[in-house]
Amino acid sequence: MFKDRQDAGRRLSLALEKFRAPRPVILGLPRGGVVVGAEVARALDGDLDVVLVKKLRAPGNPELALGAVSEDGRAYWNREVTGLIGVAETYLQEEVAERRAELASQQQRYRAVRPRIPLTDRTVILVDDGLATGATMIAAVQATAIAQPASLIVAVPVSPPEIARRIGEMEQVTEFICLDTPWGFQGVGQFYDDFTQVEDETVIEILKEFA
Repeated sequence: MFKDRQDAGRRLSLALEKFRAPRPVILGLPRGGVVVGAEVARALDGDLDVVLVKKLRAPGNPELALGAVSEDGRAYWNREVTGLIGVAETYLQEEVAERRAELASQQQRYRAVRPRIPLTDRTVILVDDGLATGATMIAAVQATAIAQPASLIVAVPVSPPEIARRIGEMEQVTEFICLDTPWGFQGVGQFYDDFTQVEDETVIEILKEFA
């Protein structure tokens, strides 16, 4: 159990100490992952940026991820889920368009404060406050790998065992670090005493600090 995202970030940074040099780039997934990532960046004296991805939501169940779309517009699909629930193609197209529009708005706000950091030949650490379906993190890995970093580490405080295994086996991932992979996983929030929603204003203030 973590007290809050700051506590999770501080504890996660201990497991990432070996990546301190050369100076790493920590990419937080908005919004909660930025709070965790900020603590990692402070502890490792790293650069902090965001990787923008949006979950593609199942009809009638927005917590179920059909996949995710990244800042460059690429979509990742969880074909196991889309095939299982039989989602109409028209819904998928509309959902992608809506989430891309939300990403464009978020990009405009965040990038005004923190332009994208070049990632080529850098050590990059992707951080979130936890994994559920893993769809957004998979999209983040795929989008980040295009920049050809020297190494790509995924680090999270908590994840279901099967999702941890899936991401750890991705060919783009150099190393996967997770502090806990408990059974009986119902949601990331169950492992935090304080899992208050993070607002855009908080992310922007963090980015200003590191900019």
